Amino acid sequence: MAQMTMIQAITDALRVELKNDENVLVFGEDVGQNGGVFRATEGLQEEFGEDRVFDTPLAESGIIGLANGLVLQGFRPVPEIQFFGFVYEAMDAISGQAARMRFRSGNTKSAPMTIRSPFGGGVHTPELHADSLEGLVAQQPGLKVVIPSTPYDAKGLLISSIRDNDPVIFLEHMKLYRSFREEVPEGEYTIELGKADIKREGKDISLIAYGAMVHSALKAAEELEKEGISAEVIDLRTVSPIDVDTIVESVKKTNRAVVIQEAQRQAGIAANVVAEIQERAILHLEAPVYRVAAPDTVYPFSEAEEVWLPNYKDIVEKAKAAINF
Repeated sequence: MAQMTMIQAITDALRVELKNDENVLVFGEDVGQNGGVFRATEGLQEEFGEDRVFDTPLAESGIIGLANGLVLQGFRPVPEIQFFGFVYEAMDAISGQAARMRFRSGNTKSAPMTIRSPFGGGVHTPELHADSLEGLVAQQPGLKVVIPSTPYDAKGLLISSIRDNDPVIFLEHMKLYRSFREEVPEGEYTIELGKADIKREGKDISLIAYGAMVHSALKAAEELEKEGISAEVIDLRTVSPIDVDTIVESVKKTNRAVVIQEAQRQAGIAANVVAEIQERAILHLEAPVYRVAAPDTVYPFSEAEEVWLPNYKDIVEKAKAAINF
């Protein structure tokens, strides 16, 4: 075991898979000699060569267009979109091409690519860099969307994503890159895609989150415990497909739920989770399923983001509302 930050765990996962399979290619803007804007690919070009780890022009449409061609030639590309706020330039290549590969080919071809990209607020980035756009890609059939919250999960989920035979969007919250370390196994291991993780057991209310909001939910659970409220914290890990079974079993036990996302309230992952709970466990509920989310506005400039972003206090407030309903 080694103590790793999330960025180190991601680099390690890429190294494992570059060693494991010669068809794995890593490419994107500045990922070669510079090692990426966050150094997620640092040292990989030197170790595996410019044919396996290489820079591309500043053109997201070209990056994912290249990946679409490579999968048809037997490669497993791992392209990087430098910030997920720039994904609009590549949406046709992702949703119009990669996601439809099996359908369009009559299941004779697949698109085993893993698109990595940082996202998320709380680090005072310029406009467009922090946007949470996971809802856009989670709505597209044919894509899997993975968002880890810990170094351990990041490595295991990334290895599983690269080995998956369908396209995966792998989103990495910038605030988590170097915020803490934990023990991560050296060498290879996998974590099943589409499987949530119970980060904290509880019996009174279910707090369901993903990405950085998992840590806000855990902090909220600690505050609630001081008042005698036992909160269970579920980390979705994969937001498409959602692990409905784990969610429903938790709600059947606690009879109350709060669903948390950093993204704006309208549509999105939380709304989908709430709908699944209402359909499958409504007779077990003793209160409405509440949501904690950002306001339905464009992401603000960095001076105002701490006011705009949801936090643990918002979760505590909604949890108490459910308990006292």
